Amino acid sequence: MLQVLEAEGFGFECVSQGEIEHLFRVLPKLAPDRVLFTPSFAPRGEYATALGKGVFVTIDSPVPLRQWPELFKGREIVLRVDPGFGQGHHEKVRTGGKGAKFGLAAEALPDFLDAVRASGARICGLHAHIGSGIHDAQHWHTVYAQLAALAEDIGTIGFIDVGGGLGVAYDPDADPFDINAYATALAEVKATYPQYALWVEPGRYLVAEAGALLLRVTQVARKQGQRRIGADGGMNALMRPALYNAWHEIVNLTRLADAPGEPAEVVGPICETSDVIGRQRRLPDSTAEGDVLLVGHAGAYGAVMANRYNLRELPQEDVIDD
Repeated sequence: MLQVLEAEGFGFECVSQGEIEHLFRVLPKLAPDRVLFTPSFAPRGEYATALGKGVFVTIDSPVPLRQWPELFKGREIVLRVDPGFGQGHHEKVRTGGKGAKFGLAAEALPDFLDAVRASGARICGLHAHIGSGIHDAQHWHTVYAQLAALAEDIGTIGFIDVGGGLGVAYDPDADPFDINAYATALAEVKATYPQYALWVEPGRYLVAEAGALLLRVTQVARKQGQRRIGADGGMNALMRPALYNAWHEIVNLTRLADAPGEPAEVVGPICETSDVIGRQRRLPDSTAEGDVLLVGHAGAYGAVMANRYNLRELPQEDVIDD
């Protein structure tokens, strides 16, 4: 997948040294200026590795500049800004605002600029990302305008990265993201500030619908009137429902022609109360052991967040390319 994206001209965002090293193992000839490193409270060594590779490095606090000024002397850096608000379908995916650990608050900019000057660094780009699952296309217009105003004051900015978070219609009854409105909003701000290159991060939007999780039914049981359908994978295979209360479509592939049944919880085999993949799902009453369930939209934060909790095996991954 990295090779396909590279061939299409995409750049890459990494958030750890491991991701940087993996990326360059797969794409050893990749130009460093197509890579953005956006760490969060990472150790010194990870910054040193990224700077040594020559990739763009994002900083959202004066602390690294003051603790390790020798690392940044003569370097170009990217400033991640918190515009003061977050958006998204759940509080745990909102990465802006006072409650989020990401980004420099606007009122802290003078102190940050002092640290930049003292370290001998130079700010070449501005970055913001304030959440995931955002359906309001005007959001990116607002963020870009805020960053552009800061860029005018800083005076050394070459590009503005408005982040990602493009909404995905996980519920089949939901309206799809209005990509045309998104394009219009970005075109407007780009026309207003043509002196800055415009970067966007559409990662989750590109791959969420490109993956599915297949499970087998293990048991169908009742407890005090509640029907539960057990599967051989749960929060170990797909963390999003337990972590974000995320909604994923679930269908019984074995009994597609059967009528919807009584509402049921679809649960996994993990010893946690939160091991619920879906609630109030009307899978057929005929659902039985061995049936194959499909959990949709598992292409983003699916396999990468899978784990071996309770020593369960990781899901097997297959790529179907026609």
